[in-house]
Amino acid sequence: MARRPLRLRKPHGTGEWAAAGVVALAAATLVTKTAVTLWDAAVRAWPVLATLAVAGLLYAAWRARRSAQARRTRAESLARLQITLAQIDSMNDQEFELALRDLLIRDGWTARRVGQQGDQAADVIGQHPRHARIVLQAKHTTVGGKVGSPVMYQVKGTAGPVHGADIAVVITNGTFTRDAKTWGERHHVHWIDRDRLRTWAQHGTPLHDLLRLPDRPARRAPGLHTARMRSLSN
Repeated sequence: MARRPLRLRKPHGTGEWAAAGVVALAAATLVTKTAVTLWDAAVRAWPVLATLAVAGLLYAAWRARRSAQARRTRAESLARLQITLAQIDSMNDQEFELALRDLLIRDGWTARRVGQQGDQAADVIGQHPRHARIVLQAKHTTVGGKVGSPVMYQVKGTAGPVHGADIAVVITNGTFTRDAKTWGERHHVHWIDRDRLRTWAQHGTPLHDLLRLPDRPARRAPGLHTARMRSLSN
């Protein structure tokens, strides 16, 4: 048998009203005493709380200052970055990709390493206020190793459609086949072989100067041109 829900009913008679008043007074007294107790505790503890708050603010300021100093130190270090071919040859694939990222940062690009399984022919992606967006495909190999045309095909097929890049570059510490160079130059895929890598990494020539990249205007927000044309047609 289902139970009926409990419902509060209005007091009846003088006795019930008096009892309800006593209960209400007791509840109010309890709440007041609890509030007073908490207030007294807060008053007694405020020096401790204030000290903890000040300590927290000082710690946060120290962390922020330390982080800013670390960023400045890294920026200054990258500004002087020079990597020899001997150092590059001794790297593994991941270290090579990180080195390319740091070289881009040295040259004024905002860059990040993205190389991993299924990276779709992009190991480093960079952004520059004057030279737009760039994708680097790194091919770390032996000194006599050669990069062939298939790498160029793959980079050309993903740089723009997948990564939204304006510039595609394949970089190796080895060399390229003649067909790879010819195909890359014909289809606007830049290549940097061992000699060019020395000029960039070791001698400090900025990448955009090495590749003779033109200045490009900033991209418009998607749909801006369409909206403007619609307004002009109305």
